[in-house]
Amino acid sequence: MQERLTYTVEEAARLLGISRSTAYECVRRGEIPALTLGRRVLIPRTALETLLGTPLLLPEPAARAGVAQRPGGML
Repeated sequence: MQERLTYTVEEAARLLGISRSTAYECVRRGEIPALTLGRRVLIPRTALETLLGTPLLLPEPAARAGVAQRPGGML
């Protein structure tokens, strides 16, 4: 599966370890670069990587969705 190019503000907040409201405030102040498409606010993956100074290392897709895996990698 291809990695996503953008994240919602809520997803970016989780990745950065900050609250959703703090993330929106940082976007408003320009501290986190974002794109606005209609009413949606999206944060490019590259902006997060630049902000952190390192590539994002995300867990396996099942773990990202909040699905617990059983031992042996089976769901």
